[in-house]
Amino acid sequence: MSRIGVDEHAGYVRSLLTGLSARPAERVALADALGRVTVSPTASPIALPPFRNAQMDGYAVRAADTTDAPLALPVAGEVAAAPGEPAPLAPGTAVRIMTGAPVPAGADAVVRVEDTDRGTEQVRIDAPVAAGTYVREAGSDLTQGDDVLPPGVRLASRHLAAAAASGLTHLLVRERVRVAVVSTGSELVDAGTRLAPGELPDANGVALAAAVAATGAAVVHRGRVRDDVLRFRDELDAAVDAGAELVITSGGISQGAYEVVRELLEPLGAWVGSVAMQPGGPQAVGVYRRVPVVAFPGNPVSAQVSFEVFVAPVLRAIAKLPPARTARLPLAESVDSVAGKRQFRRGRLTADGTVAPVGGPGSHLVAALAASDLLFVVPEDVTELAAGALVDTVEL
Repeated sequence: MSRIGVDEHAGYVRSLLTGLSARPAERVALADALGRVTVSPTASPIALPPFRNAQMDGYAVRAADTTDAPLALPVAGEVAAAPGEPAPLAPGTAVRIMTGAPVPAGADAVVRVEDTDRGTEQVRIDAPVAAGTYVREAGSDLTQGDDVLPPGVRLASRHLAAAAASGLTHLLVRERVRVAVVSTGSELVDAGTRLAPGELPDANGVALAAAVAATGAAVVHRGRVRDDVLRFRDELDAAVDAGAELVITSGGISQGAYEVVRELLEPLGAWVGSVAMQPGGPQAVGVYRRVPVVAFPGNPVSAQVSFEVFVAPVLRAIAKLPPARTARLPLAESVDSVAGKRQFRRGRLTADGTVAPVGGPGSHLVAALAASDLLFVVPEDVTELAAGALVDTVEL
């Protein structure tokens, strides 16, 4: 079985996925735009705010009429935050006004309700106010035609609020890579199924689909097959027919019997071998019907670590998302490693800024991975690291 280095295999994966980098733009509704990345400046079709409105509950007045305050003014009416245009304000009067309501023509200030006696027929104003007090002018946030969003923004709720406030219903965003996730293994069943002897819940299908979404790609097909090469071929056909531009599989690439991924793809020219890493030694890359296939081991931790090491950086870059945060940090305790393999160990950042190992290097320790917030790297030529030794980490 051929064995290559981690960096060499990462290069193979990057090369295989190079064709996915050029992404066209697509127009999506705001409800579907969270986490997407804008591709061009987005101009506001209206001013923000679109009309003069009150910043506070109170009384709209002419500032000049309050010069001699304290004084009383007759209350000529009321303006609520509702559709419609209020009547102009007559000199020497006030109008009750609610937050967000349009300020009547002629009024140039709002007196806070707290600074009055709250009168309804007439209102006593305690102190003079200056023109512009508690009045939001039309266009004071954004003028019509100005850019509400620049290109290259990963859309969060605050961006969608600005777009909606501008009257936009759709945004031009970078198209996502379409990915299929396929789990293999006759022992796998849906989570929640009552387990018969020898059965296991399919953790990889859930975890890899979630990992794909977290890197800005879209899962267009998710499947699971028994250890039957013909059924696996049918599943790949279904994935390609669903529009997948990349297929990620788990299981079926080791040296034993029933290795369906190996059996189908190796004769088609796929590389199936071993990478000098732990966990995640068995790896494979190939092409099926012109669609790249990246195959990971079936052990859940191996599959998740493999995705983070080999595929996540590529998909994040394609989606124009920032890379996962990295840091060089001291170990909280000593660790041992295996000579000749790069270990990706699970760890947790402690309050004092050190990395505490979580569990061992085993590929079955799913709960230990869940309890971790980072991976730390032990190089191939290192078999022991003392407490305090600096290690490279990547945030999970």
